[in-house]
Amino acid sequence: MQTVFNPIQLQLLQMFSCMKSEEELKEVKQVLSEYYIKKVEERANTLWDSMELDQQKLDEMASIHERLPYR
Repeated sequence: MQTVFNPIQLQLLQMFSCMKSEEELKEVKQVLSEYYIKKVEERANTLWDSMELDQQKLDEMASIHERLPYR
């Protein structure tokens, strides 16, 4: 079976191939984490502003305990 990478994966592989240290890896992981945190915050704000999300729904979600199955 052949693995097919999408353009994003290919770009990341090219970028990662230039990294020479664990410190660089940590820095890239931090940047990616910050990027996705920003995206989640933007989406949450959009939901809040549209009233699809409110404190009551947040409280309900906080009490839900769902386990993902182990693979």
